[in-house]
Amino acid sequence: MKSNSVITAIGTYVPERRITNEYLETLVETSDEWIVQRTGIRERRAAAEHEFTSDLIAGAIDDMVERYGVTLQDVDYIIVATSTPDTIFPSMSALTQARFGIKSCGAIDLQAACAGFTAGLQLGNSLLLSGMYRKILIVGADALTKITDYTDRTTCILFGDGAGAVLLEPAEDGAGSMLAAYSDTDGSGGHHVYLSNLSATIGEYGILDHRKLVQNGREVYRWALSQVSEGVSKLLDIAGMKPSDISWFIPHNANQRIIDALCERIGFREEQALSSISRYGNTSAASIPLALDDAVKDGRVKAGDTLLMHGFGGGLTQAGVIMRWTI
Repeated sequence: MKSNSVITAIGTYVPERRITNEYLETLVETSDEWIVQRTGIRERRAAAEHEFTSDLIAGAIDDMVERYGVTLQDVDYIIVATSTPDTIFPSMSALTQARFGIKSCGAIDLQAACAGFTAGLQLGNSLLLSGMYRKILIVGADALTKITDYTDRTTCILFGDGAGAVLLEPAEDGAGSMLAAYSDTDGSGGHHVYLSNLSATIGEYGILDHRKLVQNGREVYRWALSQVSEGVSKLLDIAGMKPSDISWFIPHNANQRIIDALCERIGFREEQALSSISRYGNTSAASIPLALDDAVKDGRVKAGDTLLMHGFGGGLTQAGVIMRWTI
């Protein structure tokens, strides 16, 4: 695969408010022990009442600028991956452009659910390869607590809010760091996890509740173990690599049991997998950059490491990339 892109900066943000397992015990019939055993989650972050996805995005970009000293004024394309936009239009990418005063840039929102961040990396790399753009801001952000049904004990224990941002730029030597990419979609399984803006009965989806996330966790788990594990194996084949060639496996942090099972099926050691799920829960498009940045901050991820990032979820869709970390 021809590539000329590198990640030159990263930033993340999570809200201050914490939703602990003990707090959820007061809302639904559950327990800290039950949640931890089945998901690995101990707490998640939740946006404040007047804090929304656009605010999470701004927090992640502010963190990136402060840590890396980068400028945004020469960004010529913005990609925001989210399933929880403040508004359908204007887009979150347009609001981001306005908030940071970036001139003369394209801006689109990408809706690929939990595969959004890695799909954004694939799209950003393609835009750089076209030669039409030189500096792309890619953000994965979701405020899932805004659409979570806190009367549903099977889903309310899972979701949290957060955002992660990266800059993608051409490599100076022309070689780039993106080594392989893979995508796959099975829309026939879309009814296993969905969000509706309607109140109606439509085909296999049944009665659609207004703005509530609905998930059949058992079916999503089965799909992840069979199809996502196969997708990651195909991505390794495309790159001509084995699990032992990968420094860090960064899957979508949906559930610690899924991460552990994927490692076992594919052949990764558990210590190769980066997870932030115990502190943040399932943050959809933000989960991969959050897990990655935690490891960047504490020094586990170093320049020269090979990363396999693989997002999967609503659609049902999956998107993965293998990249060399260079900063």
